[in-house]
Amino acid sequence: MNVPHVEFPGEEQSPSPRQTALNCLRSWHAGRSFAETLVDRECSRAALPPADRHLVQALVFSVLRNQTWLDHVIGTLRKGKLDVEARLILQLGLSQLFLLGMADHAAVYETVNLASVRLRGLVNAILRNALRREKTILEDREQLPLPIHYSTPAWLVRRWMEQMGPQMTRDLLRWNNTTPRLYVRANPLIPMKNIPASLAPLDRAPGWFSVEGLLPLEEIKTGFLYVADPSTRYSIDLLAPQPGEEILDACAAPGGKSAAIIAATGGKALLTATDLHEHRLPTLKENLDRQGSPFVRTAQADWSLPCRTEWKGRFDAVLLDVPCSNTGVIQRRVDVRWRLTPEEIRRLAALQKTILENASHAVKPGGRLVYSTCSIDAEEDGLLVRDFLQNHPEWTLKEEKLILPHEEKSDGAYAALLICA
Repeated sequence: MNVPHVEFPGEEQSPSPRQTALNCLRSWHAGRSFAETLVDRECSRAALPPADRHLVQALVFSVLRNQTWLDHVIGTLRKGKLDVEARLILQLGLSQLFLLGMADHAAVYETVNLASVRLRGLVNAILRNALRREKTILEDREQLPLPIHYSTPAWLVRRWMEQMGPQMTRDLLRWNNTTPRLYVRANPLIPMKNIPASLAPLDRAPGWFSVEGLLPLEEIKTGFLYVADPSTRYSIDLLAPQPGEEILDACAAPGGKSAAIIAATGGKALLTATDLHEHRLPTLKENLDRQGSPFVRTAQADWSLPCRTEWKGRFDAVLLDVPCSNTGVIQRRVDVRWRLTPEEIRRLAALQKTILENASHAVKPGGRLVYSTCSIDAEEDGLLVRDFLQNHPEWTLKEEKLILPHEEKSDGAYAALLICA
């Protein structure tokens, strides 16, 4: 094959957005951190302006969302083994060409420029071959097995097939590979005089807005707005917190649901917000102080251990938003699918069961507990709640809700309202 000659400029003094994206992917494959953390760290290290940061995130997230399919395409274009560096560069290039809609010339030129001298000819040839075969590549994708088409581990696709059926699974996989929206909730305790132009009201969720442009940082800093997903409102609706009640948010950091409890009670609930990690408490307290309530205290607590004596039977209502697999937020947390295993779901379910057992002792007779997750997996949700009820006849399931992300057009979640006799 004749490889077109390409001229390359000298090394840049600071990393370009594409070079920064490649650095993120290298570190991610080395298992060093979560994708969101890497993007933030590498962009800060390169001192990139906001527009370039958005490009880095789009590049990295696009590759991680479509990794299996991109590798499949590479395999059809180049037989034989490729080293990790070449594969990552090709994934970035193909993502720009086929997923992000970037101009062909710029995508090829900038991607080839990422490669070392020994790889440039190979990368250039493969990307130009991909362009020649674009129509066939995209048509063939529709016929591929779901795990390849939507770049999701086969075991997870099978699991969802068993729990939800084929059509719902396909819809969920398609949704997970789209770019999530960003949402904010208005704080009724500190009403805004003027709604920022970047916000669009959500008809389905009064008081919530979709962010259409830049995040309104000033309104967030002053407590007018709180960044959260509309799916979080369901657990608060089930809890139905009332002014004057003693309420525990047991796994509270960074504070989104605690802030919603403050808003729902006009700041008049006696709220205790706890978290396992003591280093997260200052940020939690800072976030909640902006919400305008004087009746909030924070504390470190490990709910995998028995309930503290001073908290037993104390609270009118407990919100228990347990650590989970995050299967409901794969659209937003792009690398969850690659980190998760069946064994990890079982480990988390065992931990959730222990936390539910211990936190239930903090509820006073006649009180209520809302168990919630950002998982859509039955083992962490309905099956776990029913196992708890079977062993605790003094508790009753009043209501539960499973929020599927592709149906709700938001994050996925589960919430169950339990009543103590």
